[in-house]
Amino acid sequence: MLLHSQKMLGSIIHFIEKNMNLGKTPLKVGDVAPEFSAQDQDGNIHQLANYFEQKLVLYFYPKDNTPGCTAQACNLRDNYRTLQDKGYVLLGISPDKLSSHQKFAQKFDLPFPLLSDTNHEIASSYGVWGTKKFMGKTYEGIYRTTFVIEKGIITHIIDEVNTKDHSEQIFAL
Repeated sequence: MLLHSQKMLGSIIHFIEKNMNLGKTPLKVGDVAPEFSAQDQDGNIHQLANYFEQKLVLYFYPKDNTPGCTAQACNLRDNYRTLQDKGYVLLGISPDKLSSHQKFAQKFDLPFPLLSDTNHEIASSYGVWGTKKFMGKTYEGIYRTTFVIEKGIITHIIDEVNTKDHSEQIFAL
């Protein structure tokens, strides 16, 4: 009886994880991308509608000046010209304040806008804000995720980001 109950519980957990897509965005390829409006490190306002005729790479990252986020941003910086040559426009989004984005962009000579989402509205609308666990602690944060959007439609989602070679993941799409 106990073995049967354990197997049933395991099946239920597997079903829930599979169907709730825990830790990953509920959005999928083909969905209309949620509209957003946010300020970048230079004070410019960016809205999804401004990029309707372009291939937009919208990458969500947890925090400025952390090892993984720095590796990801620098990889994108190092390949920025190639991204542009392939027709991509790049925007980064994190919950950091504008002042943090300014310092981060200056320190690493980042040529692309970093949008501030301190209230988590954009991250929430894209389904990339939620409960995370790290070293036994539970907290709210961003699930590192990249969306490629064309004509307002999500054409690709990268939810297993390789921070050291993220550009290659985008080029491989």
